[in-house]
Amino acid sequence: MVDKIVGQKVVGVKQTLKALKNNQGKVLYIAKDADNSITEPILKLAKVNSLQIVFVDTMKELGNLCDIDVASATALRFED
Repeated sequence: MVDKIVGQKVVGVKQTLKALKNNQGKVLYIAKDADNSITEPILKLAKVNSLQIVFVDTMKELGNLCDIDVASATALRFED
């Protein structure tokens, strides 16, 4: 079970991708039920940047972990 994501973060595919392209972030969260065609480029960038990657079961669960009322495919936390 993953704990709530606290601290500075971005939520969503567009914001996550933007931060990763700027070499930002420490921990990437990806929902397992998100569309692979959307998450694959983000996953590749995270691996290139040597980020910790945490998989969450569902997009709804990831949204809840980020304290938002909608589902999310990805989130990126900035500090450890």
